[in-house]
Amino acid sequence: MTVTPLAITVLALLNERDMHPYEMYQVLQQRRGDRLVKLRPGSLYHTVARLDRDEMVVAVGTDRDGNRPERTTYAITDAGRRTLRERVTEMLGQPVREYPQFPLALAEAHNLDRDTVVRLLTDRIGRLEQDLAELDASRTAVAELGKPRAFWLELDYLRAVARTEIDWLRGTVDELDDGALPWITPDLVRAQLTRQARD
Repeated sequence: MTVTPLAITVLALLNERDMHPYEMYQVLQQRRGDRLVKLRPGSLYHTVARLDRDEMVVAVGTDRDGNRPERTTYAITDAGRRTLRERVTEMLGQPVREYPQFPLALAEAHNLDRDTVVRLLTDRIGRLEQDLAELDASRTAVAELGKPRAFWLELDYLRAVARTEIDWLRGTVDELDDGALPWITPDLVRAQLTRQARD
């Protein structure tokens, strides 16, 4: 079975304590939202069902709260714990090409005019600064709760990545603004090639 990031998250939650999927969803929303995994209720329930089928989790009880649907509580199995340890070990030690969209957009940005690129990168800086402020607030909140840093180490990593990207983007926008990074569009390339062909 391919263990997806959401499956790793479910296994990690159940390694803490038994839970039903709705509770998992609530805990993840409270802790991280969509920062680490794409979190949708349907995907979460599907992931739990798949882990159950593959004997990495097991149903340990059901309950009903008033008129609400019955909720099944799950526990992690020994196989689930082994899988969790193996995947986290592998992910920590092995860099993987993840093919994010932004480097591709940068590689193809020359298809847009310079002013549009400057505007888009500036907008991106603003959004990243908002993300950074949210990360800072989250970091402050968990620190004030006295939670050990080992439980929120990813916040520091995400903050460092956001800060580095903001700094790089600002430098690139400055280079575009002052002409240190000359902008070449496909039209300019075609014109230059046409001139060279004539000469």
